[in-house]
Parts: sequence; structure tokens; C-alpha cells
Amino acid sequence: MAKVKVLRGLVLAMGYACVAIGLFHVLLGNASIPDAGSAGPTVDSLGRFFGAIFTGYGLGWLWAARQSPIPASAVRWLAGVFGLGALGRLLSLAVHGWPHWFQVALTIVELVLAPLFFWLADAEEKMLRPGTRGELV
Repeated sequence: MAKVKVLRGLVLAMGYACVAIGLFHVLLGNASIPDAGSAGPTVDSLGRFFGAIFTGYGLGWLWAARQSPIPASAVRWLAGVFGLGALGRLLSLAVHGWPHWFQVALTIVELVLAPLFFWLADAEEKMLRPGTRGELV
């Protein structure tokens, strides 16, 4: 039961955080990126576009959180995308060097949370499955 509460709480937090971050990027453009300064209109446009995509990604997490049980396949897909983002950051680090400290902190969060979501993904489905411990059906 504790894993289910952690899963639901993390999925909700992830959804709200991604929606907020995405909207922040849509509204502020380059100003939302540490050390981006005046990267110009092309990067600003790209950042605002990706902010909208990230908002949609957050809505995907919120959709998953509203299901009962939370679908493990959706959590795994969403976590996979999150993990891919972390790998992209690592690739950037290898090619271009160390970014702003905040981006490094985000990379660590992504590298920790993605596997955690994979581990927790089926917690609620397992709890509700007949013949398993904590059977509710």
C-alpha cells in the first residue's frame, strides 16, 4: 500500500511540475533558461515550442494519475521519455561540457526518478490483482 501511495503522489507531482515548467517556458522563452541570456529569436521560438510539448507531457502524467489503477504501461512510457531526456543531457555534457548547475541538478533528478517510476509502475495494478497480497477485488 505504501508503494501505491508513493506512486500516486509522484505521478501527480510529476504532472503538475511538468505542466508548470512547460507553461513557464512558453510564457518566458529564453528568460526561463539559466545562462541562456539573449539566445535570439530562433532559440526562443524553439524553447517556447518545447515548453508547450512539455506541458502536454505533464498532462499525460496527470491523465495517468487520474486512472484507477494507474496504468503501469503509461507510467513506463512516460518514465522512458523522462529517462531519454536525462540521456540527452548526458550526451550534451559529453559533447559541450558542464552546463549551469541547475541543469546538472535536473539531470540527477531525472536519472533517479526514471528508474524509480519503472520500479513503482505496477504497484497499484499488483495490489488490485486477484490472488496477490492486499487483494481488494
